[in-house]
Amino acid sequence: MAKQVPTSRLARGTKLGAVAAGSVVRKQRARLSMRGRSEAVRARMAEESILRSTEQLVMVLGTMKGVAMKLGQMMSVLDLDLVPPEHRERFQKRLAVLRNAAPSVSFESMRAVIEEDYGQPLEAVFAEFEPEAIAAASIGQVYLARLHDGRQVAVKVQYPGIDTAVRADLKNLSMFRRVLQSAMPWVTPAVLDELRLNMESELDYHIEAETQRDIAALYAGHPFIVVPAPVLEHSTQRVLVTEFLSGTAFEDIRHMPAAERDRVGEIIYRFYVGSLFSFNEFCGDPHPGNVLLADDGRVGFLDFGLFNRMDPEHVRFEAICLCAAAEDRGADLRDLMVARGVIDSTDEIGVEECLEYVLSASEWCLVDQELTITPALASGAFLLAVDPRSSEFSGMKQQNLPPEHLFSRRADFLTFGMLGQLEATANWHRIAREWLYGEEPVTELGTAHRDWLAQRRPNKRGKRRTGTPARNTTSTQGFNS
Repeated sequence: MAKQVPTSRLARGTKLGAVAAGSVVRKQRARLSMRGRSEAVRARMAEESILRSTEQLVMVLGTMKGVAMKLGQMMSVLDLDLVPPEHRERFQKRLAVLRNAAPSVSFESMRAVIEEDYGQPLEAVFAEFEPEAIAAASIGQVYLARLHDGRQVAVKVQYPGIDTAVRADLKNLSMFRRVLQSAMPWVTPAVLDELRLNMESELDYHIEAETQRDIAALYAGHPFIVVPAPVLEHSTQRVLVTEFLSGTAFEDIRHMPAAERDRVGEIIYRFYVGSLFSFNEFCGDPHPGNVLLADDGRVGFLDFGLFNRMDPEHVRFEAICLCAAAEDRGADLRDLMVARGVIDSTDEIGVEECLEYVLSASEWCLVDQELTITPALASGAFLLAVDPRSSEFSGMKQQNLPPEHLFSRRADFLTFGMLGQLEATANWHRIAREWLYGEEPVTELGTAHRDWLAQRRPNKRGKRRTGTPARNTTSTQGFNS
């Protein structure tokens, strides 16, 4: 029988506490039993202890869903060096559970949520409804259905009680940090604050549907990007209905020939990073479970709950900073960051540290050469920039990045991680020059995108809402929320 989502703050906190306590006990036992053993035996026992702790952490994150699972999904995108190399593949398979096949909830329980929100039987809304879920993730489970007008749709339904579970997670965030610090040292107060601000807002699927409607309208008719349109009249607070998009999942794309992976990688880069500089908005939660290679060759993007809109001046600031770093204008870069309030310890942080820090995180798209992005390259840059255990750039790591830039930088890192999973190759800087310098495209995809922009009718886009970043959304095949 499928387990229900634990919703008690105490119960959920206890799960994390048990992981921490178990880890401590295992370490103590390992230390005691290592006395008198050979170096090889001690190394093997220590390695096994790390594996047990890490795998238990993965299991708990997946079972808890909500905030804990969101952290696990972030961990799965960036192939962080948490376990010995020879066990990396095994560990990644365990992490894949977090993004592709979270523990399921029975259809009877999910049906009750649907009928409660609709106030009528399931059959009154859907002509057909497959009881087997096609995807499951942090706060929802996805089903395939058909409306009475014949349209095939994906239906994302919130887990019963997930709202209580998420709020319990939010109250336990300080405990999360203590427990997860050993496996995820980059879980800083800023990351937790971001999760706190956004996770609860993800619980309203109707608002999410409105956001997805806007983005689907924005990219309507695009030559290589497709966003499934939501069915607003059938979307409620806990049920999100969208067009169904069939195609190849990200995990299968990873095994395609290099040319196809490179093409998908460029599209991913253009959508997740290019959208910020083209439209002053971007998806703040890039994730493999939300990318699909459609049957017609377009790449489908399926999750917009953490879609963010930025003040154009803030976007311009980021572009100017990236240009200064690309041109090795360290003094200008530091002056920009001091003026913006990114750097407040002006006596401690010099020009060189400022420039080298930005390059350590973003040089992959600032160097004018073809570059194959690997998981090691992506995770290495991420850890160098945020891991407090690393002694490099200690001054910059202590600065407080304004929230609006924290969102975009996280999206940039996660996009980098996705490209590493694909091992995609391109001259990423030449692509970026389209939005950083306004230059003409140098790739076939860039030319197609430019032509689409020129032909796009301004009134085709849906009416936009203003305010704070939007929240977590749908993904027909691989919902992330």
